[in-house]
Amino acid sequence: MKRLYKEDIIDLLYGCTVLGTGGGGSLAQGLEIMQEDFELNRVLTVVSLSEIPDDAMVASPYGCGAPSAAATEQDRFKKLPHVKGSPAVLAFQALEEFLQTKIFAISSTELGGMNTAEALHIACLLELPLADGDPAGRSVPELIHSTFYLKSKSITPLAVASKFGDVAILKDAVSDFRAEDLVRAMACASGDEISVCDHPMTGLEYRQSIIPGAISHAWEIGRILRRARRENIDAASAIADAMGGAMLFRGIVTALPWECRDGFDYGEIHLKGIKEYDGEAYKIIFKNENLASYRNDRIDVTVPDLICMIDKDGDPMTTPDFRVGDEMNVFALPAPQLWTTAEGLSIFGPRYFGIDADYIPFKQNRRNDK
Repeated sequence: MKRLYKEDIIDLLYGCTVLGTGGGGSLAQGLEIMQEDFELNRVLTVVSLSEIPDDAMVASPYGCGAPSAAATEQDRFKKLPHVKGSPAVLAFQALEEFLQTKIFAISSTELGGMNTAEALHIACLLELPLADGDPAGRSVPELIHSTFYLKSKSITPLAVASKFGDVAILKDAVSDFRAEDLVRAMACASGDEISVCDHPMTGLEYRQSIIPGAISHAWEIGRILRRARRENIDAASAIADAMGGAMLFRGIVTALPWECRDGFDYGEIHLKGIKEYDGEAYKIIFKNENLASYRNDRIDVTVPDLICMIDKDGDPMTTPDFRVGDEMNVFALPAPQLWTTAEGLSIFGPRYFGIDADYIPFKQNRRNDK
């Protein structure tokens, strides 16, 4: 068991933002979600998987977005009441009531600056432990990009709650794909956002279907980042060196074409090389999260490996919250092992996203280039 205080939680969220690979929500929003917890000196308890009893219940609260509605559609939300506090609490409590059992521990649903903060806030507020595991080990674009899905752990029953106070239970769905459609539909009808609590399962089931140590991993990355910033050293290289990663590129953003389509942000990041990469070009394509990168038009790194971004000041960067002219340091981190299996690659490899390339681990790719 570990007890995390304000500085620790901030480090954890910085690490989660790095592992967000451009997605997972903004760090600023995540810190805002935690502000009440910081002001009240709440403590986050993190438990190892072995500390969760086999028959105890674990569940995952998080926020889910949808495409922004037109201004005329937004007008119909203006007169609706707003709940005080996080609607994720309502979703969590509704799921407990439906299950007729107390939830022992909280699980994050992915690692990202804002999305993980939702789970941390619920854990602090309700004084429940956070499990040291995650079903993605990073941020991911779709609900099915989860080790829960790989291990056939049902997303239902799940609870949803809006900022207006609407609460609903989805008892069952024909598939996780269908569940995602239904959740996003409610988000569209709720001002583009909804809170969800899903994947209730026993401690035994949780251990069988999770990436262990994911929270500790993110926390360590955050601590490395803080030390690098304090000592004014290269944060990207420090993280890559400590975590078995590799520097990919340093450059200036020259273009950022993107669009919101079907509930996702699609686009490209174009970079002009600086320092040791002067005269070279780099491109990153993303669907919420970074999916693949190209160095001088040759494919470099693809999912499930992580393509991470840090600015010149050592702050992790999220898409599309940066501008042409910004300096970016790009580095890769290795994917959790579950994502590199045939099953994992079938739903989270490059070909799943329409990229005409097979997955080659970035370390092997670099050996082949020598």
